[in-house]
Amino acid sequence: MMYFSDKDFRKEDFITSVLDTGEYENCHFYYCDFSNQSFSDCKFIDCVFSNCNLSLVNFTNTALQNVQFIDSKLSGVQFDTCNPFALAVSFKKCIIQHATFFQSKLSKTLFEQSDLTGTDFTAADLTAANFDQCNLAQVIFDRTILDQANLTTAYYFLIDPVANSLKKTRFSIDGLPGLLSQYNIVIE
Repeated sequence: MMYFSDKDFRKEDFITSVLDTGEYENCHFYYCDFSNQSFSDCKFIDCVFSNCNLSLVNFTNTALQNVQFIDSKLSGVQFDTCNPFALAVSFKKCIIQHATFFQSKLSKTLFEQSDLTGTDFTAADLTAANFDQCNLAQVIFDRTILDQANLTTAYYFLIDPVANSLKKTRFSIDGLPGLLSQYNIVIE
């Protein structure tokens, strides 16, 4: 297995060449296209992916430890196949549509100004997660732990308070329809 440290990868097209299986520590990936590639069995520690396309990347047994995704596209990614040990990620201005976080432990994860349309958080632990200015249209929250999470600036969400844990979860008054829609209540 190869080891890379403190290396910058810029404008590389990994559609024609494959990212080497290995450990990447404190590496930065800028404007790289990884769509449909496999990161299986790789380890990323303190890495940043900025302006990258990671749509449909295979993360089977991939370690993501303190990894930041900024202005990147991660549509269709199955994060639930990642190595769960020390899983720590953050997302800023990302497109994370139709991704899967089934049973993922994502306490204190930051989702900032991101589009999570159609993403599945079934049985995920999102304790103290922050959904800052995020589009949560068609997002699946089912048996999800959202205790102490911040959804005050999130929008287009529908969350069943009976099917999810919402202890001390923060919502704005504008978010009430997303919590009460199943009760067929008219809010004016």
